Amino acid sequence: MCKNCKGKPYYITTAIAYTSRKPHIGNSYEIVLTDAIARYKRMLGYDVFFQTGTDEHGQKIEMYAQAEGCTPKEYVDKVAGEIRDICDVLNTSYDYFIRTTDEKHERIVQKIFKKLYDQGDIYKGSYEGLYCTPCESFWTESQLKDGKCPDCGREVKEAKEEAYFLKLSKYQKQLEEYIESRPDFIYPESRKKEMLNNFIKPGLQDLCVSRTSFKWGIPVDFDEGHVVYVWIDALSNYITSIGYDPDGSSEMYKKFWPADAHIIGKDIVRFHTIYWPIMLMALGEPLPKQVYGHPWLLFGEDKMSKSRGNVIYADELVKLIGVDAVRYYLLSEMPFANDGSITYETIIERFNSDLANTLGNLVNRTIAMNNKYFGGVVQEPSVCEPVDEELKQFCFDTVKKVDECINAFHISDAVEAVINLAKRCNKYIDETTPWVLAKDESKLPRLGTVLYNLLEAIRFVAVLIEPFMPDTSKAIFAQLNCEENSYDSLNEFGAVKAGGKVGEATPIFARIDPDKLYAEIEEMQKASAEAEKTIEEVAAEEIAPEISIDDFAKVDIRVGEVKACEKVKKSKKLLKFDIDDGMDGRTIVSGIAQYYKPEELVGKKVLFVANLKPVKLCGVESQGMILSAEHGSSLQVITVDENKINGSKLC
Repeated sequence: MCKNCKGKPYYITTAIAYTSRKPHIGNSYEIVLTDAIARYKRMLGYDVFFQTGTDEHGQKIEMYAQAEGCTPKEYVDKVAGEIRDICDVLNTSYDYFIRTTDEKHERIVQKIFKKLYDQGDIYKGSYEGLYCTPCESFWTESQLKDGKCPDCGREVKEAKEEAYFLKLSKYQKQLEEYIESRPDFIYPESRKKEMLNNFIKPGLQDLCVSRTSFKWGIPVDFDEGHVVYVWIDALSNYITSIGYDPDGSSEMYKKFWPADAHIIGKDIVRFHTIYWPIMLMALGEPLPKQVYGHPWLLFGEDKMSKSRGNVIYADELVKLIGVDAVRYYLLSEMPFANDGSITYETIIERFNSDLANTLGNLVNRTIAMNNKYFGGVVQEPSVCEPVDEELKQFCFDTVKKVDECINAFHISDAVEAVINLAKRCNKYIDETTPWVLAKDESKLPRLGTVLYNLLEAIRFVAVLIEPFMPDTSKAIFAQLNCEENSYDSLNEFGAVKAGGKVGEATPIFARIDPDKLYAEIEEMQKASAEAEKTIEEVAAEEIAPEISIDDFAKVDIRVGEVKACEKVKKSKKLLKFDIDDGMDGRTIVSGIAQYYKPEELVGKKVLFVANLKPVKLCGVESQGMILSAEHGSSLQVITVDENKINGSKLC
């Protein structure tokens, strides 16, 4: 244990995941990365508080919920549950899972907004600009890239609305000086240069922090109609969760703030190194110590997208190869500053070479040899040679290397260092040839020394690999039958007790049969082929063949009020509607019984095709068609305002 670390608070966070959809494996990298750092710091003796969670407000959520035919809260409850399940499936050790719909968070956000307004850091105005709905961001013409959103590449639209603004410009110089005077604040260096040169130094524009064009958000409690926009809402989670309150913060807040590290994706570095620090400066609070903007995990060379058909989900991959293998791949394949890549081919290759052949085989054959040659009893190391000292020094060097890499966020290099120690152990076996020593009874003391050194070196591997592969660490210790698993125990070589007995040799990682795995992947992909579409993908569906304005004019769409609704006998799918169409009334049959209870639609104003040729369905004549919108596996009847006159024509 680090003498200066014992009991010292360490606060680390992920970005909170947006509840638009189930996260894919690329999104899941961040929680595993942060978990590895948190586990390592705990091992050193820090009092760690590790937070993750979900960002649940905004226009996109409102749209997704509408498309699903449910309330925004129902929608985010479902997706937040999926996100938390993924965190649990990946065996992450978070201490707190915050949701921005938590009552405590919403209440403190309102206080933060009011405090900033009262002191003049937030002011009321209006915004007119180009708006990207998926990113929920306003842009100027000069900020667009090829006429589209510079962040996501999608179309933007003109928008104007009354809004409140945060005075970023007021704190620009203070922020610039802060970043330049603290070289460790933004990691990696390239992200720091990007923020200074591309955003801060050219001049900061004041930030829109409220909206009136949608309702799903935290209300501005002193101005009805405004909801707090994403930045103050989402970014404040890092302090609301640990007890910040403008009227007096908790002891927990005083203990853990400022955060030691925010672990975030490279696409949101701007928000965490410009907007967030300025909010804190305005509140008079300390800034986080470090912000690490990690790269993306790509499928091959492409960003993962359901529309591209290249999405891999963590829970599905865990079912195929196991949780620690997934964790290993995520952590070992992501470079410090460049994007990583995931393909099934490389998954199989890394699993078989690193986990099965190098690590698994090392543990298995060492335990097996100790059982075979000494009945499982650990021998006293009594006959030493120079090669033994080389192995010992490699163990100590690996401890130092892992520490340096993790502190610099070079996590893949830390993982590689542990695997390299396993490789060095395998080399040591080749150098000492235990099977040859076993043939000469006079060499048995030397054989016992060799196997002892291997068991102890494997113990080093098991301790150091715990932050990355916790279940594997436990499995190795079970076979070693050794309880010396603390970081402190790595200060000396020799914690394995002579005279004890090892456990049975059990393979930790069985080699993957590529053909079998590909067959399982194919079945899994077929099963998920009907997965729900995103809003963007619905919009991108193939459009029907073009029609002329004359063709469209033939369709008579009108407003009607549902006066009565009931299930059609002899049918599980059909509902019978009595519609007030502003004339004589009509009956319409619609196949939506699986989506609605009849009583839910009574009194609704709906749109229907009035001039559709009547047809009999299960013996009931249907005199039109009610319009609905389909999204994935859900469907929603299109309704209009109650003040629309029955019989009004859509034009």
